[in-house]
Amino acid sequence: MDIMDGGRFTAIEPIHKGWSGDKKYRVTEKDGTISLLRISPQSRYEARKSLFAMLKLVAEMGIPMCLPLEFGTCKDGAYSIQSWIDGEDLEPILSRLPKTEQYALGVKSGKVLRKMHTIPAPEKQENWAALFNRKTDTKIRKYKECGLRFNGDTYALDYIEQNRYLLENRPRCFQHGDYHVGNMMLENGELKIIDFDRYDFGDPWEEFNCIVWSAAASSVFASGQLHGYFDGEPPTEFFKLLAFYIAGNTLSSVYWAIPFGQSEIDTMVKQSQDVLGWYDDMKTPVPAWYQNCST
Repeated sequence: MDIMDGGRFTAIEPIHKGWSGDKKYRVTEKDGTISLLRISPQSRYEARKSLFAMLKLVAEMGIPMCLPLEFGTCKDGAYSIQSWIDGEDLEPILSRLPKTEQYALGVKSGKVLRKMHTIPAPEKQENWAALFNRKTDTKIRKYKECGLRFNGDTYALDYIEQNRYLLENRPRCFQHGDYHVGNMMLENGELKIIDFDRYDFGDPWEEFNCIVWSAAASSVFASGQLHGYFDGEPPTEFFKLLAFYIAGNTLSSVYWAIPFGQSEIDTMVKQSQDVLGWYDDMKTPVPAWYQNCST
């Protein structure tokens, strides 16, 4: 019997947010329990099975998140059921919260991330420097071929070339893969982490490459995240390497946006200018939003 047609749910409401391509629903069981149902194409069965297993491992650590409850197949592909978070998306409401609360939530998010990073990467991983240098070469090539350029791109390109050595001897661990305020919620005042679709294993400091979105929403939150993760001030080496990762992401975000239209292109080009402003054209590794943050 198919999961959607068997009378199991008394209510099925489609959800139209997100980039994954999965079909998502808010479903209500006969006993009144509300859950999140996700259905992926059959071709993604193995990937979704691996994701579900990883979610169980992360949830067992006490990470505040949608709890993985059930996985299986249905006529439309592979499905998973997760607990429902009855809260609000954090990004649109963050700036309306008192700065002390923004900071506290940032600290919490940093501590949660540090806990997730205790999950080790599988053995026999490719050398990180070799792997990421190859990824960086691809980003640079695709950026130069895409036909779009942003003002000041040579500053990012030069910083990358001058700092590749920072990739040497970096550790590997579990990564959420897209860790920023857009993938966080607030439920009864408590922070919740969502959307582990892009989980991976890599340098724990690379995980902060999405902090540009958090900093744009609240510099106080972003600074708190670093303080929570490092239990105080981050080391200088962290800022230097993070600037390297963000410079590469700034290049790749431009060509990534092209298939999604002018609005996304404009967003990413604006972000490139924000990044160059924060880093004073890549002359300082500590971003201005962190330096200027007051709590």
